[in-house]
Amino acid sequence: MTRLDGKIALITGAASGIGAATVDRFATEGAVVAGLDVEPRPRASSATSWWDVDVREETAVAAAVEGLTGEHGRVDVVVNAAGVAGGGPVHLLDLGEWDRVLDVNLTGTFLVAKHAIAKMLEQDSGGTIVNIASIEGLEGTEGGSVYNASKAGVVVLTKNIAIDYGRRRIRANCICPGFIDTPMTASIFGMPGMEEARERFIAAHKLGRLGRPEEIAAAATFLASDDASFVTGHALVVDGGYTAGQSHGIVELMGLG
Repeated sequence: MTRLDGKIALITGAASGIGAATVDRFATEGAVVAGLDVEPRPRASSATSWWDVDVREETAVAAAVEGLTGEHGRVDVVVNAAGVAGGGPVHLLDLGEWDRVLDVNLTGTFLVAKHAIAKMLEQDSGGTIVNIASIEGLEGTEGGSVYNASKAGVVVLTKNIAIDYGRRRIRANCICPGFIDTPMTASIFGMPGMEEARERFIAAHKLGRLGRPEEIAAAATFLASDDASFVTGHALVVDGGYTAGQSHGIVELMGLG
């Protein structure tokens, strides 16, 4: 028996990165998986069904949730993995860029949760929301501004969902990944002049590497499963030790190479 046998799952940002890895892991664990993304469905995707949806568009989000529940009778798990990068010092940040990042990362998470929770309440069998936030939603990052703000919003929104709906057996948790080796991260580190910054970011992870999408998918699997039946309102950090504290080379002086 696998951990998500028979569960109906909706995953946003399903075409690449963390979302795609979560689709594949959930399918392996026995879930029926619906993928949502603005990008076309990858040929190798394990999703059972697919909707080309921009999570900023409420009508499209509502239609996708309605379609999923109409086909399968319910929705048990939502993973909000859709997200975009963005940032810069506040005095240089254009309002349009601020709106774009908040609209996808925070408002999109809200809209999908809103319509999925409404269905969970109707079916009265509970459910699970897993939002992908970031360590940048827990602490500041140089130049992060709007991205950090959007992910901090996801963290607190998740806690509020847990508070409001726990009495109806709906759990809500978020994952705060470190820097994960995804196409989005690669696009940032691939910008001119970012070579040294990339190496510094990697070194800041105590395990000495970027994370893999599959490692975040594994955490999402746990939170979506009955193994996490008493876990709600939690921000699970999966960051290779990035937020554990500072390294200053002291242990190297003591012979720990």
